[in-house]
Amino acid sequence: MSYSTGEIWLIIAIMGIGTFLIRFSFIGLIGDRKLPDWVLRHLRYTPVAVLPALVAPLVMWPAATDGAPDPARLTAAAVTLIAGYLSKNLFVAIICGASTLYLMLYLLG
Repeated sequence: MSYSTGEIWLIIAIMGIGTFLIRFSFIGLIGDRKLPDWVLRHLRYTPVAVLPALVAPLVMWPAATDGAPDPARLTAAAVTLIAGYLSKNLFVAIICGASTLYLMLYLLG
């Protein structure tokens, strides 16, 4: 299916307006009100849930291997999880995971 340039820009504009309205509904309309404690408790887990949701597909179905899981990325993900759990430090986890990925890619070819 092929879209014309005008149709593509119309889709982009509609998606931009929709994204703005979704964010404005939360920030603009209720941003100055106190949220209930149960909402705040659930919102604390949002960043913790978003990062794995972004990373998991890149580990399990990497484009570099045409969607097949490979030992280098799985090992790097495991090392990242262990380093993050033990150190409780995001930067230590990132450095350990990245170092492991590059080392495994070098060793495995």
